Amino acid sequence: MAKARKPLPSLDWLQPRLRLTRVLALLSYLGLMVLLAVSTWIADLPQQARLSLLALQLVPLAILLPGIVLGHARGHAWACFAINLYFIQGVLAAFQPQRLAFGLTECALTVVFFLAAMMYTRYRFQHERRLAGEQ
Repeated sequence: MAKARKPLPSLDWLQPRLRLTRVLALLSYLGLMVLLAVSTWIADLPQQARLSLLALQLVPLAILLPGIVLGHARGHAWACFAINLYFIQGVLAAFQPQRLAFGLTECALTVVFFLAAMMYTRYRFQHERRLAGEQ
């Protein structure tokens, strides 16, 4: 026996949640990019290694950036997959006493982004279904 479909939330309920989750996702994503850029730039590395590490860390985020900035739900969903690598990096950094603050900050930004992006994706698809006339 098929499960009965739950009714969709109203547009008035969805719109503020869409705005909030989009802003949280965008700010945490950009914050992560800034954190990675600053921490790599101030690292005690030769210039060539610094640029290589910076490119290695920021290129995957830059590839997904247009989807995040433009507010595409699928872009947010795909970014949730990629952001897990940065969460792992943050956890590993947090185990090093000299990088504890960096690791915890990176973990916090990735968790905020993941939750906000997942909720944005859900609300966006519900919003689109509601606009299409589905009850």
